[in-house]
Amino acid sequence: MRIFLFSWRFQYKKNGFCGRIVGIKKRREMMKPKYERILIKLSGEALAGERGVGIDLKTVQEMAKEIQEVAESGIQIALVIGGGNLWRGEPAAEAGMDRVQADYTGMLGTVMNALVMADSLKQLGVDTRVQTAIAMQSVAEPYIRGRALRHLEKGRIVIFGAGIGSPYFSTDTTAALRAAEIEADAILMAKNGVDGVYNADPKKDANAVKFNELTHREVISRGLKIMDATASTLSMDNDIDLVVFNMNEPGNIKRVVFGEPIGTTVSNSSEEK
Repeated sequence: MRIFLFSWRFQYKKNGFCGRIVGIKKRREMMKPKYERILIKLSGEALAGERGVGIDLKTVQEMAKEIQEVAESGIQIALVIGGGNLWRGEPAAEAGMDRVQADYTGMLGTVMNALVMADSLKQLGVDTRVQTAIAMQSVAEPYIRGRALRHLEKGRIVIFGAGIGSPYFSTDTTAALRAAEIEADAILMAKNGVDGVYNADPKKDANAVKFNELTHREVISRGLKIMDATASTLSMDNDIDLVVFNMNEPGNIKRVVFGEPIGTTVSNSSEEK
């Protein structure tokens, strides 16, 4: 009887100890980030807040705080910000402006957004660099891939401005190209009030169905408007994950980075769910 009780107590303690070890391992795995180097794509309108145009500093500061929290986790972060809150090249061209000049004007808008975001991050103590595809060395570094990589490796946030420096290319394409060049693990497409990719506009169609996962090829073949075709093809060819999520929900960037199943993930290996 004593031998039996001793054996039972030993097994209980042993199993309990092992259970705690397994629990610790699981917690560590949950704390391990899914992505180590990311590129966050923000629309220019995201910086405008409720007004929809211009720059709302309070909104930018709130975004900067979200990004700071992710950076403090040791994640390497690059940013591409659109310029639609300040200027749109296509409507200007349709109104009669030369398309090339209209696009260059838009590129300057992206630099303005980049400088404002960089300032908000620096005020939080986050070491940040702005690199532009058009030389303007009085306000930003020129885009040099090797220098961008060194900044990231040193824990600095890098914001890419002025698109790719050429007209006719969107900031979505800029995000895909820069992500490929810096060998980012994923592009995080931060959306305003949209929590993923749907088969129809959820604001117009109550029966719209959200996708949890898609392949890049499915996105292209279905004509889903996540990024333009050039950006989608670049992401597919370079095997870069794309995560579409709602930026307006506090903490979502960190949730994506640590692998929580939010939004829609687009990759070469995903199967539609």
